[in-house]
Amino acid sequence: MSNAKPLFYSNSPMDNTFPKSGREARKNAKRDQIIQDAGLVFLEKGYGGASMSVIARKAGVSKGTLYNHFTDKEELFSAFFCVSSKQHLQNLDTVFQDKELPPQEALEHAAETLINIFATPVSIGLFRIIVAEAIHFPSLAETFWRYGFSTVLENLANWFESYASKGSLKLADSNLAAEQFIAMCQTKILLHIHFGLSVDQSPEAIKKIAQLTANSFLKIYRP
Repeated sequence: MSNAKPLFYSNSPMDNTFPKSGREARKNAKRDQIIQDAGLVFLEKGYGGASMSVIARKAGVSKGTLYNHFTDKEELFSAFFCVSSKQHLQNLDTVFQDKELPPQEALEHAAETLINIFATPVSIGLFRIIVAEAIHFPSLAETFWRYGFSTVLENLANWFESYASKGSLKLADSNLAAEQFIAMCQTKILLHIHFGLSVDQSPEAIKKIAQLTANSFLKIYRP
């Protein structure tokens, strides 16, 4: 496989070119503000309950201004999802770029980073929106997969292959290994959070789950 690519890239709906003028900079700033305020509405009301009228009021703009920036609610939600994902997942870039750590330490670091990302209020809110409403709005699942999960899986699989090439891991299917690793990261803490149950989310608790995840993964894939 090729080297890991950036978590978000040029065909993402939230990508912007560098401003060419003060006017364009102001337009981009307004767009960013709309995305931020729209996110608050989506997280509070869900996708189905968030109307463009409510979002416009929250952002303090007219509906005309809103539609000047975004064609419809689907495009606006995609922009919010991509911006949020980029902000939360950029820490993984550092993990994927470091390929010299011993496997145990590297896997613990990756698991701890993923758990911390998945446990943020915005990540939990987005996950619940996707699960609850994707059956009615299939585009939500496509957005989640295309601009979030699949990119993480690909980068994680590439990262695993870099260790396999040095003989540190034995992989039959790096993509399956990536899915299994993410599934392991979901145990205990994240499962409780998803169901709204009380659970210890302290750094010590997260580190313990990360260590157990690394141990379990290496029992499967250590040569």
